[in-house]
Amino acid sequence: MNVAAYTTSTGEAFQFWVLAVVAVLGALGTVLMKKAVHSALCLAGTMIVLAVFYLANGAYFLGVVQIVVYTGAVMMLFLFVVMLVGVTASDSLKETIKGQRWAAAACGLGFGVLLMAGIGNASIRTFNGLGQANSGGNVEGLASLIFTKYVFAFEITGALLITAAVGAMVLTHRERTERAATQREQAEARVRTGKQVPPLPAPGVYARHNAVDIPGLLPDGTPSELTVSDTLRARGQIRDVSGQALADLAALEQRAEQRLGRIERAEEAGK
Repeated sequence: MNVAAYTTSTGEAFQFWVLAVVAVLGALGTVLMKKAVHSALCLAGTMIVLAVFYLANGAYFLGVVQIVVYTGAVMMLFLFVVMLVGVTASDSLKETIKGQRWAAAACGLGFGVLLMAGIGNASIRTFNGLGQANSGGNVEGLASLIFTKYVFAFEITGALLITAAVGAMVLTHRERTERAATQREQAEARVRTGKQVPPLPAPGVYARHNAVDIPGLLPDGTPSELTVSDTLRARGQIRDVSGQALADLAALEQRAEQRLGRIERAEEAGK
């Protein structure tokens, strides 16, 4: 029997108890946190701690996969989706499938029994340690176990993952129950409801200015609210130049009339 396999150093024990507490707290936070983003962050922390456990026990391939695939890809993708889409709607507590709580409780009880049986089997039986398991390399040893001794469990796990992926796509798919409105029907609906049918006027129309914070003036000289952004109006950043613009327009029209009058008098004198 390999005595080194049953001995634990002080540093290894200290590392285990510290990281075990962090992992358990992260798992509890995943379940108890009210916001989905916080739960995802707690789950990511627990996955990183599990990766450290794998690396500390010589399972280098599993540790790298735990960080790169699960924490770095799957978990971060889920976190980004939650942050972008948002979870604002409250979850419905009404059961859509009868007996799902009892089924979940039975599955949890079965998982607990399997976990206790695995721990008891590991504590009773003897093992050779990591030296013999990784004698040909960690990846080679793991591959030989997966595709020889545990090939049936590996195939069942793959089938369960595929079933879960297909089930997620089926649950999130929404069939269209009514015909989509055509462009002509949408235009007719806008006309009937009295919405703005033609394009909105550009900023600075009739104002001799192209700034977005200056409202355009209608032909009668009144400012048009459609020519400025609602955001600028809410911030109070719109410059009111209607009086100045009207005075400028009046002066311009007066100078134009005077110029036209001089031109007409000059033409009459030439005749």
